[in-house]
Amino acid sequence: MPMTMANLQKKMGIANDLQSVVRTMKAISASSIAEYEKSLNALTEYFQSVELALGACFRKDLQSQKNLFIIDDREKEKNIVNIVVFGSDQGLVGKFNDVIAQFALKEMEVIPNPIRIYCVGERVQSRLIDMDQTIEQVFLLPTSVKAITPLIGQILLETISNTENMEESTLYLIYNERKAGALYESVIKTILPLNQAWQQKITRSPWPSNQLAEIIGDGRSTLVVLLREYLFVSLFRACTESLASENVSRLAAMQRADQNIVEVLESMNATFHQLRQAGIDEELFDVISGFEAISKDLT
Repeated sequence: MPMTMANLQKKMGIANDLQSVVRTMKAISASSIAEYEKSLNALTEYFQSVELALGACFRKDLQSQKNLFIIDDREKEKNIVNIVVFGSDQGLVGKFNDVIAQFALKEMEVIPNPIRIYCVGERVQSRLIDMDQTIEQVFLLPTSVKAITPLIGQILLETISNTENMEESTLYLIYNERKAGALYESVIKTILPLNQAWQQKITRSPWPSNQLAEIIGDGRSTLVVLLREYLFVSLFRACTESLASENVSRLAAMQRADQNIVEVLESMNATFHQLRQAGIDEELFDVISGFEAISKDLT
């Protein structure tokens, strides 16, 4: 089918509309990245406060607390491993979900324990199902920082609260984390069980003042609250990192799409001007031919 100016103008209109959508999504992604980065900065300070409080509890050297929550690495071989994989619900994110699904599959292959997989995001769920993985449950991804808290509550309820004690749970988080000089990098973090190495790291954290903190009241109850807060903040940070990385990936994809549309529009504009010039030349040729024919008749 020959290209006409009418068809070309129609295609240019569609391309311009698509470019408007792409640029709107770029603006939304950039705004979302700023929102999640702000949340992560605030979360980092709070996470440090929780770790300091845990260190104060462990320094009190309550043996019952250690036996209740801290286990040897050999014990975790007996546990069922709960793995939470963070992906996306929406598309237009490049290879974001493919990358995290491939990374999760590689990590799970070296885990000898029985595994229960929980997905945050329908897109990553479909990728893992295509890889012959059985999904225990899928959670819808929050669309804002405010919606993350209810999601974390659901994840904790499904993966941890079904067991009597936290030392009976093994929990890994797999998600994409932002990295300097790159869009993101897939990481795996062990959240549970809490082992001796983790306790020693927390205990050795320097206190910010010369006055060490005192645990008031029941030290065990305080430790339980702080450990649950530690788990909550760890999950919250993983989810926020994943959302920030998702929007970084979407922004990059939209930038590539915008550049492609610009190049296509430039090509179509050049073709349009060529067709227009060809039409003008044809009309001028007809006028000249008509003028010459009339001139011959008059002579």
